[in-house]
Amino acid sequence: MSSILQQGVGRTGWLLVIYGVISVLFGLSALIWPGSTVVALAWAFGIMALAEGIASVFALLQRHVAISRGWLVLYALASIVFGLVAIAHPLAVADVLLLFLAAWLIVAGIYRVVFAIRVRKEIQGEWMIALSGVLAIVLGVLLVAYPVAGLLTLAIWIGAAALVYGVLQLVAGIRMHRWKASL
Repeated sequence: MSSILQQGVGRTGWLLVIYGVISVLFGLSALIWPGSTVVALAWAFGIMALAEGIASVFALLQRHVAISRGWLVLYALASIVFGLVAIAHPLAVADVLLLFLAAWLIVAGIYRVVFAIRVRKEIQGEWMIALSGVLAIVLGVLLVAYPVAGLLTLAIWIGAAALVYGVLQLVAGIRMHRWKASL
């Protein structure tokens, strides 16, 4: 095996371990403090949007831009406003995003039920499509009825996913490092 590939694998292994540790720590913190996680995620979205808006303002100063200046101004303003609102009022932004998720779930659920009814003669197991639609509707309604519980549950699921992802990254990184050492 070439030494360049060995070096790349070695660096990648340690990178995976670092990503894994960060992800595990994030996952554990999300499971322990789901409310703070919701605020942190809203802040993160706000900071990213604010950075995009500021970068778009700088893009306006360039001679040639890939999109019309009007759209670029609109994008910059929307990004800056959303970023500032998300940073100043993270729970309100998280609530609004949760309501969008709930609305999407309800619409998607209705679509699935209607689809299942329309294809019931052509496919078997259409009841599973209809059931997934009903469950999506129920979840959407629950998120509207209990938004705080929905936000906390979402944070817990994100934490659990980050924890699993982190463990997988750690295992992969350690295996890559051991594999490189065995060569």
